[in-house]
Amino acid sequence: MRRREERGPPAGAGLIRYFSEEGEGVKISPRLVLYFTIGFILFEVLLRFVGPQLLGF
Repeated sequence: MRRREERGPPAGAGLIRYFSEEGEGVKISPRLVLYFTIGFILFEVLLRFVGPQLLGF
């Protein structure tokens, strides 16, 4: 007797199957994203206090 293939749930049921294949694109580590975010926040805080003097506001 032939075994049945196991199938995942239908896509129309709102469930999506994700495969382990990674697409092309830029690969950025989470640590680098965290460093850029912290640096951007510090830059914004610095501009908040020093910006008006530099820009003449």
